[in-house]
Amino acid sequence: MTPPKASDIGMTAEASETPPAVSVCLETLKNRPDFLRAAQGRRQGTASFLVQGRAREDASAAMRIGFTASKKIGNAVARNHAKRRLRALAREILPKFAQAGWDYVIVAKPEATNNRNFADMRADLVAALAMLHRGTR
Repeated sequence: MTPPKASDIGMTAEASETPPAVSVCLETLKNRPDFLRAAQGRRQGTASFLVQGRAREDASAAMRIGFTASKKIGNAVARNHAKRRLRALAREILPKFAQAGWDYVIVAKPEATNNRNFADMRADLVAALAMLHRGTR
């Protein structure tokens, strides 16, 4: 039996060569000790969320990002919604304004993260990163 022929409707070769939007030069924090070390570093609060950041010893390494939404945010649906919004924000802002070799943790705030205008959240993250990196460049 011969396999079915590929159709012209699927993905093209050019589309498969581009990286997915999820992995735009961002590694995610997965271990509790990494989150705890980031919490011991610098922190900057905004109206939408709290940003924690820490420079690692290996400054040439890629930046890493973690997201936290506690039960104060609400049920699982509300927490996942908050983390989806924070991930979208990080994909958009961090490649432009973050520094290599840093770990970042973005902590959702109750009510604010899910209800705040996304444009305001962008401005909050840019301002928070500028405050975190003040005096480090």
